[in-house]
Amino acid sequence: MSRYRFHGRAIIWAAIGWGVAIAIAGLVHSLYLVLLFLALAGASDMVSALFRSTIWNQTIPDQLRGRLAGIELLSYSVGPLAGQLRAASIASVTTLTFSVTSGGVLSIITVAIMAIFLPKLRKYDAETEKHAIEERRNRKLRNQHSSEMEDI
Repeated sequence: MSRYRFHGRAIIWAAIGWGVAIAIAGLVHSLYLVLLFLALAGASDMVSALFRSTIWNQTIPDQLRGRLAGIELLSYSVGPLAGQLRAASIASVTTLTFSVTSGGVLSIITVAIMAIFLPKLRKYDAETEKHAIEERRNRKLRNQHSSEMEDI
């Protein structure tokens, strides 16, 4: 993964992979297969998180990180709760199978729509994105300055 430069695509495909794994977990009737697909969903989520944090570190200036971290924390807190509310509401009027499977399918559809409307994310290339290049340059300068200060 460290050599893959199209981080936006990786996030999109990992999020789609999560939706597929959740949808299949809702369809299978074997505990072992459900656990397998939940593990695959977790792996997809970790890949997405890895590339999201990489983009974050490559593009967010240090002076904005605290403010944006608060917003990010809010989304990490509210997102799962909203998903649980959706799943419980759907399950209460249909079945657990339909609730889980439809959640995976809705996730796939939502990611596909967002990928269409967020071309900068879809096309994000760590090697050519101007903010990533500038942030790498700034960090290199800070590291050089820090090394020079240690030598003194």
